[in-house]
Amino acid sequence: MHTHFMDKLRKYDIVFSGLKDGKHSFQFEADQEFFKQFDTEQEFTNPRIIADVLMEKHSTFLEFWIRTSGTVNLVCDISNENFDYPIDHTIKVLVKFGEEYDDSEEDVITIPQHDHAFNAAQLIYEDVMLSVPMKKISPDIPEETLQELEKYSAQEEKTEEPENDPRWDALKKLRDKN
Repeated sequence: MHTHFMDKLRKYDIVFSGLKDGKHSFQFEADQEFFKQFDTEQEFTNPRIIADVLMEKHSTFLEFWIRTSGTVNLVCDISNENFDYPIDHTIKVLVKFGEEYDDSEEDVITIPQHDHAFNAAQLIYEDVMLSVPMKKISPDIPEETLQELEKYSAQEEKTEEPENDPRWDALKKLRDKN
């Protein structure tokens, strides 16, 4: 990671060295400036998000629970109107110590043995992104419109999908046996 990026996100560091074992809580704000640090096609504006981080320090590892809550402003896929979307998501991550930084394992991050802080920025970012829906639909869109669109997309999908999925057939066979 380039250093400028880290400097901007330094305030999301959680310094664990010197803390006693047990639970510690931290709170961060994720604002527009925060999201600008990530090279994404950011599809929302005006994020008003608080990240509550609970860290449980153990002698040889750390556990983190990161809960992001608040709102972001999305643009509706159908009407192109802006609307506020509620964000509320929690992820749990285990942080252990090793030779070097490694986040290839699901839900486990290894950080260098000599580190004395853990930067929560990436996790806060991911936590928020998991809340943002793929289909962005304003609550103002009437139910009937959505049903029409559903019908329309259902017809489109029918043409592409094979009639039965072999995996389901295998499962059915298993189920019928029992």
